[in-house]
Amino acid sequence: MSELKIARSEPVEIKGWLFKWTNYIKGYQKRWFVLSNGLLSYYRFQAEMEHTCRGTISIHGAVIRSIDSCTFYISNGGAQTFYLRATTEVERQKWVTALELAKAKADVMESDEEDNYDEVTETAFKSLENLLDELQTSNELIVRHGEALQKALSKLTSSENQKDITTQIKSIRERATLFRITSTTMINTSSKYLDLAQMYGKKCAKLLQQEREKRIQLEEMVEQMAREQTLMEQAANQQSITGSLKSEEDDEGAEFYDAADTADSLNPAYTIETHLMSQVNNEPSSLDAPPPPQLLTSANVDADLSGGSSDEADEGSHVNNQSGANNTVDNQGNNTCEKAGFVLEKVRANPWTPGQPRRKRIKDRPNYPFNVWGVMKNCIGKDLSKIPMPVNFSEPLSMLQRLTEDFEYAQILDKAATCTDMCEQLAYVAAFTISSYATTSNRTGKPFNPLLGESFECDRKEDLGWKCISEQVSHHPPKVAQFCEGESWKSWQEFTMVSKFRGKYLQIVPLGITHLEFKTGDHYTWRKVTTTVHNIIVGKLWVDQHGDMEIVNHKDNSVCHLSYLPYSYFARDQQRRVKGQVKDKNGTVKWLVDGCWDTSIRIAPVIQTEGAHENNSDQPGTWITAWERVFPPEESSKYYNMTEFACQLNEMEDGIAPTDSRNRPDQRLMEEGLWDAANIEKVRLEEKQRSVRKQREKLAEEAAAEGKPVPEYEPVWFRKVMDKYTGDYCYMYNDEYWKCKQEQDWSRCPDIF
Repeated sequence: MSELKIARSEPVEIKGWLFKWTNYIKGYQKRWFVLSNGLLSYYRFQAEMEHTCRGTISIHGAVIRSIDSCTFYISNGGAQTFYLRATTEVERQKWVTALELAKAKADVMESDEEDNYDEVTETAFKSLENLLDELQTSNELIVRHGEALQKALSKLTSSENQKDITTQIKSIRERATLFRITSTTMINTSSKYLDLAQMYGKKCAKLLQQEREKRIQLEEMVEQMAREQTLMEQAANQQSITGSLKSEEDDEGAEFYDAADTADSLNPAYTIETHLMSQVNNEPSSLDAPPPPQLLTSANVDADLSGGSSDEADEGSHVNNQSGANNTVDNQGNNTCEKAGFVLEKVRANPWTPGQPRRKRIKDRPNYPFNVWGVMKNCIGKDLSKIPMPVNFSEPLSMLQRLTEDFEYAQILDKAATCTDMCEQLAYVAAFTISSYATTSNRTGKPFNPLLGESFECDRKEDLGWKCISEQVSHHPPKVAQFCEGESWKSWQEFTMVSKFRGKYLQIVPLGITHLEFKTGDHYTWRKVTTTVHNIIVGKLWVDQHGDMEIVNHKDNSVCHLSYLPYSYFARDQQRRVKGQVKDKNGTVKWLVDGCWDTSIRIAPVIQTEGAHENNSDQPGTWITAWERVFPPEESSKYYNMTEFACQLNEMEDGIAPTDSRNRPDQRLMEEGLWDAANIEKVRLEEKQRSVRKQREKLAEEAAAEGKPVPEYEPVWFRKVMDKYTGDYCYMYNDEYWKCKQEQDWSRCPDIF
């Protein structure tokens, strides 16, 4: 839909409908409303059409209600409700009629992305079989009524009595009416049968085409996998030949002993599949793999949680215990659940308390053999936020915690708050936005999708000077609201994204807007750029950031344009490079931004402006290092490549809300290495969330049937307000979380875990 160009000064005719300017019901800025392909969308700026389609609501299952003679609304029963106002009652009725027809068509044509060919054909056969039964019944009725009509006509021709003729004519009329009704029913049923057959024919053809594309992609990946396996075999053979030649030269006269059988050599799990999967998960190959998992016992759990000895206890539970990290294999599911509960109790009983040093690492990631094909083949082309994924693809952090990592280098904002030159301040803000991508260079684990109502607090006021609160405010589409405040600034964002798995890579497109406001009144907004994860199936995972970012200061209309250069084998520039310009309200370049988003960023004032920065006509002054990355420890590759700050995010604390991500059992069990129990717990939480959502949808349907307003889901710590900078509704912090924490009043928190 982004290719649709709409002139703002004249009406546009689309598929026979003439849509003119229409005002928002509450009198806000004018928008275009377009009805197309079962979607109701509005476009406000040409830049939005180029970037993404915002403000879209699916009318499949939506509620359409009239408010008065000229206004009506459409809602999906969740967080999205659109109010529309027509110029006349006739125009309003046309809108409502068109939407109802589109809704009816969408209800019939809507097909879930997770449907497969077998399910569709089974549904088609059942529907067509029911219609065939109706046709058979109609046929029998037609035959019966036809015979009765013929008998009545025969009696009429043979009757001579006038009274009998009148009675026979009345009977013939009744028989003819029944025959006509039955014939009409059969014709309508035949028409339904034809329409249904055509609809399912198109749907089956579409699914077959999708399956064909998936198979082609899988064939390409298998071919690539075979090529890489051949290269690995050749490298291994070459290494063995080189090693044997070297041993012949160096081992003359050496003593040899019989080799002992090791667990690695006898364990069938450590095969070429394990080696390939270890590459997928960015881990050592099977040659460097740890011993096979051991059975979990209460003794080694105790030792693992306590650190084993007094020497190890100095580092707390952060010291890895290899047997504890891999003690997740249990042939008895009940024992696994009991031991999982025991581990959760131990962790919650030993939280971090103020005054203690925070942990610097977590347990090592266990090496689990996993059939990646069984999961990935069903994910190609789909939105991963809607697909249940095992914890094997994840890291022990939720998306709420991952977003909090954006403020790891919040000291840049403290520095920016002291700047008197607003363009210099904007340059520091640009460096801060770039720093949020630093950990993504080698963090390839998928964060846990938060449950609706899940929250996360991060109070680092004492050591870092800021505190943050986040909440999952919507489930479909997934949406996170976040608020963070420092001494001289505050920031909030509404984060949602679209993710698609394309077989060889995963692409993530953020859709939300981030706000930053200083005490001086300078207000900045920006959008995040696109993230792409490469080598999903075969090879070592690597992440790239690419796209353009525009940071706007709404106080003085200065702007910073940043370009994240995509990775290219033929690029002359340094890989992962970011470069940009800070311009004042007149468009004059004042500062330059340059560096790499995974290492450091430097800024410099422009002492001479001639032409564009791309032509090297802007002469910079002295370069200043605005941000430099603090690299994680070398051994971080053993525990999901997490930084020290990331390891501290999931550290248990006292007094947090019951909906806090640190209380989430499946995520906690994964961090402790109990992946089997974590997967079981993850399924339980998803089923519980699904049950609650069905109850909420049922209440919405009942309210709509009674003509009452559809109740929307209300977040606990955020409220929906109108954003004066964008003209759209957004979620803002209600200033109540920290008060409730001080009073330990969590009565408003839902039961989600």
